[in-house]
Amino acid sequence: MIPVRRSIRLLAGALLLASATFSLSTCGGIGGSEFSGGGTGGTGISTGSVTGFGSVVMNGVHFRTDSDVAPKFKTKKLVNGSDRSGQPDRDVFAEGMVVTVRHGSGDNNASVIEYRDNLQGPIAGKVSGTTNIIEVLGQTIVVDNASTFASIHQNDVVEVSGFADNAGRILATLVLPLSPPVNEFEVKGFVSGSSSTGFRLGPLPDGSGNTVMVFFPPGGPANGAYVQVATTDRGPVGGSITATRVETIAARTEFPDNALVDLEGLVTTPWSGQGNDLSFAVEGKRVRWEAGTEFGGGTRNDLRQTNRKVQVHGMENGGVLSAARIVFR
Repeated sequence: MIPVRRSIRLLAGALLLASATFSLSTCGGIGGSEFSGGGTGGTGISTGSVTGFGSVVMNGVHFRTDSDVAPKFKTKKLVNGSDRSGQPDRDVFAEGMVVTVRHGSGDNNASVIEYRDNLQGPIAGKVSGTTNIIEVLGQTIVVDNASTFASIHQNDVVEVSGFADNAGRILATLVLPLSPPVNEFEVKGFVSGSSSTGFRLGPLPDGSGNTVMVFFPPGGPANGAYVQVATTDRGPVGGSITATRVETIAARTEFPDNALVDLEGLVTTPWSGQGNDLSFAVEGKRVRWEAGTEFGGGTRNDLRQTNRKVQVHGMENGGVLSAARIVFR
């Protein structure tokens, strides 16, 4: 006999997945690759890289903005904390930017589109090879686009947007050269090893993989916090950078409970394939799939591959994303 408390939890999980699947099927069909629309409380959250315009396209879904939603409607557009609402989408965003879109329940009407880069700083090192790498503020960035890699040089100041891999590197979807003069730089990430003099900073919430030491005499924020670090250092000195400011902000993988979510990213912790553990992680975000979860472009066994790009449609439930559908990209 199944204990009563466990029965209640299983029923609640089934209802959450049923709700997510119903919303998905009413917003483009669960048989296709396009995700869209909706969460409880009237909002949905979609996060991934911009792939085109008309209005803003992400993963094949056109998110309507401004007057495309309704006459005099204005989508709030945020770029690194700066409000650029009222400007044309193409003037605000660029292909490759990893953005978060807040939209209506059951539609693709964007109320807010927010972009925050991973970092802005000088290129301290550049290594070509099977994998093209640049080093910026102690972070390792993989640049797959050969023409982009050829066009940038050591000491260039660049803005980077992309996805974290299982080694704590950033797989760049955008590398944008910045015009000088730039006298202060910034890098975002999760805090680990916090102490009275500073902390380590990296792209993964558990502090694994590539990290850099941040010297901050007021003391580091709590471990696991997602922060933006400002510095005038052009790179690590003696293995660390000195922060002039540290601000705690929300990570793009942080969602309110019961929100219906589309999350694009890389598998950083694969599915073990053992026992009843049906979970894996995308950029450190725990995702759980169930017997009724649908898969597109692959099977559940593909979740055993690290750094496989996926798009997860599901519902946030106590810090875990319960997946109704997973598409392999």
